[in-house]
Amino acid sequence: MKTHTHPILQLTLKSILALAMLPLAALAKPDKDKPGKPVNDDEALVQIALLLDTSNSMDGLIEQAKTQLWKIVNEFNDAKQDGKAAVVQVALYEYGNNNLSAGTNYIRLVQPFTRDLDKVSEHLFKLTTNGGQEYCGAVVREAVDKLAWDAGAGVYKAVFIAGNEPFTQGPVNPNDACRAAIQRGIVVNTIHCGSQAEGENGGWRTGAALAEGKFMTIDQDKAIVRVQAPQDKEIARLSIELNKTYISYGKEGPAASANQMAQDQNAAANAASGAEVQRAVTKISRNYDNSGWDLVDAVKRKRLAPGALKPEELPEEFKGLSEAEIKARIEAKAAERERIQAEIKKLNDEREKFIAEKAREKGESDTLDVVIGKAVREQAAKVRIEFK
Repeated sequence: MKTHTHPILQLTLKSILALAMLPLAALAKPDKDKPGKPVNDDEALVQIALLLDTSNSMDGLIEQAKTQLWKIVNEFNDAKQDGKAAVVQVALYEYGNNNLSAGTNYIRLVQPFTRDLDKVSEHLFKLTTNGGQEYCGAVVREAVDKLAWDAGAGVYKAVFIAGNEPFTQGPVNPNDACRAAIQRGIVVNTIHCGSQAEGENGGWRTGAALAEGKFMTIDQDKAIVRVQAPQDKEIARLSIELNKTYISYGKEGPAASANQMAQDQNAAANAASGAEVQRAVTKISRNYDNSGWDLVDAVKRKRLAPGALKPEELPEEFKGLSEAEIKARIEAKAAERERIQAEIKKLNDEREKFIAEKAREKGESDTLDVVIGKAVREQAAKVRIEFK
């Protein structure tokens, strides 16, 4: 008796056979669906969501955020959890802006969780302010419910919400939103832009307490001016030199490479705040992951094999080369990158000693990067993250 294979089963079997005949390199494609997800076993995830008030009076807050992003991320550069290196995903919301829809409670998801820090910086520099209704409870609930928070118990998950109006405004009870956050292991830290008394009276301290977070205050209009160190210029020069070691691939490669240079320029324009040097320090760390568009990072993180790309996905100078030749070029660029990174690290070690001495003389101010830095170190320690 003649048997018939079901068409769906037949298709499945054909697919399996076809895949089995492909070279392994062809299967080693980047995971585009999870661009920020750590893929290495030696990494421990950290997730930080920044919720920024972009109403009329918040220009100073945005200025601090866009220049100090790098310093905030750098807190984790040498951090480890049970021997695994801490890697940071950042998400960004804006709220309280009249340009946003009333139907969304004047909230906009600017960037979901990502490790593409150049993209986060790009978005920060595009933010503009406009008078609006600041609904803290609504944006906290939105971030907790809509972002792709990792379910792991050992992951440090934190919201940092900054603004200057009462925390209690809007249609969503902020205390309920904060309780819901901590039930999912998400700490909510509140940053009031103004006096401590105003923040406490406006409910900012209560919100943080309910979500095991920290209540902080900053002067959002304070211009951040860092001590200039003798090593700064050379670190900045080497940071630009580092870009020559990147090999863009795929459709997104050229635009991402251009954005890397654009964010270097943004940081350079804010050199007085320390942004240029802090960005350079980020670029030598594991947290600066560009495996979605750079062949060196993609191969290093085992998201891509040298021979996995189609000819049209390769950079122009790689077309026509054999897999061995492509591999050799990637390895040469990787070696050059490591050399430059080591130079920057050495200079930054010297710089940090110089800055520490000056800081002891001058004292430290409470700006966005400083208060967030203190909070993450204290809270991440609770999930066994140790800092250098």
